[in-house]
Amino acid sequence: MNDTFENVYEDELRARSYAGLDFPGTYYLAFRDLPQLLHRHISGNRALDFGCGAGRSTRFLRQLGYDAVGVDVSDAMLREASARDPEGRYLVARDGLEVLGRQRFDLILCAFPFDNIPGRERRIELFRQLGERLAPNGRIVNLVSSSEIYVNEWLSFSTRDYPENRSAVSGDRVRIVMLDVPDRRPVEDVFWTDDDYLRTFRNAGLEIVDVHRPLGNESDPFAWVSEYSVSPWRIHVVGRS
Repeated sequence: MNDTFENVYEDELRARSYAGLDFPGTYYLAFRDLPQLLHRHISGNRALDFGCGAGRSTRFLRQLGYDAVGVDVSDAMLREASARDPEGRYLVARDGLEVLGRQRFDLILCAFPFDNIPGRERRIELFRQLGERLAPNGRIVNLVSSSEIYVNEWLSFSTRDYPENRSAVSGDRVRIVMLDVPDRRPVEDVFWTDDDYLRTFRNAGLEIVDVHRPLGNESDPFAWVSEYSVSPWRIHVVGRS
């Protein structure tokens, strides 16, 4: 497994392109059911958006009433976040979570950062650190791409040009094209299976409380492609063991 990985969102053009997204197409399914899941599993309103990128998910949490702070490793993305949300709180966190001081959180939302984080031990250590930041009864909500997203066609994504994705194992790089943005350069993600997420959580001293696999339905405002029958996302609700 190659633990080196370029942060594609440090690229200024890609950061601007991605920052313009709200919740179009297939992304709509990633966030559609989150309010209900959070109502079910979260008590308290202190929230950390880990890997906040351009702040889309941080703003989402604030609109739900959470006192949210966003952290990310990408200066380019954080500049976009602050430009779109001048009153928001966005911090650079390259070397762990020391920038947060002694804060604890009722909710830690990870909206896609682990699609781009390589290395088994690195993932375990990050989840261990996140677990230490949970308040009593706090939860990590980990939103990630499913294994299936890299081998199907979607309203917002295409993988047809990358048949090698079908043989990927956890830790491999996979490529996917985003159709909702002007920048059509393929995004390179880190593939990770459901079973390996389970093992990663266990090794970090965490356990899965709930797993949600959102599917499209007829009441959604989109004409789905694969989304009716295959879930493009996984949403893990995780607590300390």
